[in-house]
Amino acid sequence: MKNMKKLLVALCLTSVLAFAAQAQDAASKPKHTQTPEQKAVMKAILEKYDTNKDGKLSREERSNISAEDKAKMQKVGLGRPHKPAAAPEVPAAPAPVK
Repeated sequence: MKNMKKLLVALCLTSVLAFAAQAQDAASKPKHTQTPEQKAVMKAILEKYDTNKDGKLSREERSNISAEDKAKMQKVGLGRPHKPAAAPEVPAAPAPVK
């Protein structure tokens, strides 16, 4: 029974140390920073489409971005990449007849 308690205490301490190390690693990783080119494009997009001038693009404002401006954003690495079209589903081969 004493061995079980020691094992449980050791397990708890190990877990606490692991969580602390993981939290420290997450805090030390730098956040993504924009390149000067990305900042320039984003500034232009905000000036053009931020109608309420709050410094953010709402869903409605983002939906008004033209295809040309979306292409500019994609070119500099802003925005979400397009998902490739799903491959057409190929029907399964019929079972062989015996």
